[in-house]
Amino acid sequence: MIKIEKMNLKDYEQIKDKLQNEFDNFWTDTILKSELENENSIYIVAKKNENIVGFAGIIILPDDVEITNIVTKKTERKKGIGKMLLDKLIEISKTTKKETISLEVNEKNTIAIKLYEKFGFEKVGLRKKYYNGKDNAIIMTKILI
Repeated sequence: MIKIEKMNLKDYEQIKDKLQNEFDNFWTDTILKSELENENSIYIVAKKNENIVGFAGIIILPDDVEITNIVTKKTERKKGIGKMLLDKLIEISKTTKKETISLEVNEKNTIAIKLYEKFGFEKVGLRKKYYNGKDNAIIMTKILI
């Protein structure tokens, strides 16, 4: 059974040395820690038997909420964990009284794009060469209210 709860520094300590190998090479552990300490950010974790199998975050901006990441442990993918994390982020975002929630996704990540579309996100823009100076990012938004 998967439990979704608010991420804390103890959770961070559990995964910080595993980020690059067991999750994805997306951020350094110091960037994740600074996001956790940011008063405008909210992070959640997915736990299976107290082991972290995924995490996700949002940042509350003046005009909307932005999903900063949704990450599932490589060995736990395709089990619905990303869907659970996204659902919880949307639920939390609705409590912020912001009108929209947005995200950027690599145009090559068709699995994630399909998931976001199922949750009502629409493509609204493109950032050229956003990822690694090569891949484009699709900007997607969902109305919350």
